Amino acid sequence: MATEEEEKKKASRVVKGQELEVEHLAEIADVTPKQARALLRKHGADWTKLKEEAEDLKED
Repeated sequence: MATEEEEKKKASRVVKGQELEVEHLAEIADVTPKQARALLRKHGADWTKLKEEAEDLKED
């Protein structure tokens, strides 16, 4: 069985299939791939929220 720490590590990673989403978000929102990964971890597939948050990042 996986420990709680292992589960947290898994949850904090973007799985390989989501890498396309990272690239897509980075491209359409003009953010870095690192920022895109963080947003996807935080908001999942809620693209409306992802775009809003990405716009906020660009304003900083």
